Amino acid sequence: MIAFYKQNIDFLSEHAVDPDKRRYAVKEEGARHYIDIDHYGTYPFNELPHNWDSAVTKFSIETIQQNGIVPWWLQTMAYRLTEAFKQKNVSGILKLSAEIGHYLADAHVPLHASSNHNGQLTGQRGIHGFWESRIPELLAENKWDFFIGKAEYIKNPSDFIWKRVLESAAASDTVLKYEQQLTSRFPPDEKFSFENRNGVIIRQYSTAFSIAYDQLLKGMIERRMRQSILAVASFWYTSWVNAGQPDLTNLSGKDFTPEDVKEFEELNKAWSNRNADEEH
Repeated sequence: MIAFYKQNIDFLSEHAVDPDKRRYAVKEEGARHYIDIDHYGTYPFNELPHNWDSAVTKFSIETIQQNGIVPWWLQTMAYRLTEAFKQKNVSGILKLSAEIGHYLADAHVPLHASSNHNGQLTGQRGIHGFWESRIPELLAENKWDFFIGKAEYIKNPSDFIWKRVLESAAASDTVLKYEQQLTSRFPPDEKFSFENRNGVIIRQYSTAFSIAYDQLLKGMIERRMRQSILAVASFWYTSWVNAGQPDLTNLSGKDFTPEDVKEFEELNKAWSNRNADEEH
């Protein structure tokens, strides 16, 4: 598996963002990235069945879709990846591996398990990108450790996924509360700074504020990133084992169908149009 994935690392890196691109091309895509689990009561949200059919029966398909389906969608993706391994479908393995990694990473982000997903309910707009983008950009490359050891076989993917979602939900209040506390101690002109990004001056959380926030969180972001990396590797490994451990050494060439190529083109077009719309 190491040899197979390593020789395709560029494709996996490039296409890990395809689910985000698809949000601008497919209406149903957005719900696959999150779950507003606080809609279903209080932690540990025992009112919400973990079984898909039971949840739909109890709350209706419209309610479930409206509040996000990431824990169920991940199980669908794991099944599809297992089938791709069984068929030794190289293009399918690579596409599904890249995309399941995206959804798993999303499930590890606390604000992906909260209806206050961008601080919009508490006057903290921008905190989502602050937690999952700004701080990793500052600290991940030089300060954090992403060597996480070997992948593990996951006996019960459903239980694994729901455990991660509940961890994210439990951490969401801390993410919001500590940003509020730190904001009360930072003058506005020290909380934000202006930086040049690709020739454009943007307003950004300052380095000092970002580092102070990371310290308040006691390594939460690095820890969740490490957990998500191990989760991705373990889901790849589990799908391969469940497929009968097919020999991957002779699999080469992606052999994407015309439909695959067309989808990639459409996703890139939708993403480009999205950027153009936001600029205007």
